[in-house]
Amino acid sequence: MGAKNSIVGTIGSVKADVKRAGQKAAFSPVMEALTRVGYGVRGLIYITMGLLAFNVVLGKGGAPADQQGAIAVIGKQPAGQLLLWLVLIGLVSYSLWGVIRAVLDPLHKGHDLKGLIERGGYLFSAASYALLLPATYGFISGAGSTAQTGAQTQQSMGSIMTMPWGPWALGLIGLAVIAGGVHQILAGFNNSFNKQFQTYDMTARQVKWATQLGRFGTATRGLIFALVGGLMCLAAFQTNASQGVGVDSVLATLLKQPYGIWLVGIVAVGLMAFGVYSILSAVWFRSKR
Repeated sequence: MGAKNSIVGTIGSVKADVKRAGQKAAFSPVMEALTRVGYGVRGLIYITMGLLAFNVVLGKGGAPADQQGAIAVIGKQPAGQLLLWLVLIGLVSYSLWGVIRAVLDPLHKGHDLKGLIERGGYLFSAASYALLLPATYGFISGAGSTAQTGAQTQQSMGSIMTMPWGPWALGLIGLAVIAGGVHQILAGFNNSFNKQFQTYDMTARQVKWATQLGRFGTATRGLIFALVGGLMCLAAFQTNASQGVGVDSVLATLLKQPYGIWLVGIVAVGLMAFGVYSILSAVWFRSKR
């Protein structure tokens, strides 16, 4: 019995040491700097998406783009290669921050059902940004294009749909995305979204504007997520692998609705608001222990 207790105690001690080491690394100055880069890159991507959508509204040509399309456009700017490397580092950093939020719980969401769901959302966010890494590196190496990434998405959709459980799985994912989108909409309206600000470095006016941008941007992003989930459910119901399920498909669908130009214009402003809020988060970010 004594040997057993000793082994249990040793295992517990090792777990505690690993947890302390993980927290020390997670809240280190290096990780905080990387997280700032992650927020900044997220902001750059959303601002680009908003600008591309707004160009369509103004009749300047082009088409709405999802995250991958926005990254491709960023790569075509002056110093595009350098910007793409920055985007790649930012995507890795933001994905790591998502894992940290889910596992180490620096935002103190807790272990109740609501907290676990929110922490699961952070893990989902980490995975979604990590999925952008291959396409981004493809743009850097010259081996990728928006057409290729779009074709790969459709091919993946087709592979899932051919499985006996494929439509059900896609439908369940769509419902989960809808739920996540509705949660973000409510968070924006209720002012309960996460504000990663060092408020002691900000004036009252700066806090007010940053918060309002965050609320509007978060609610807009939630609406887009909910509509993406709706397209997933529609594709599953119709067993239609060619159905677009990205942000670009949502914006293209909105354009076809009555007052579609106005709807896309409002969404475009919301996307840019969320992008600016993300960049402000990068400037005034603080780790919460």
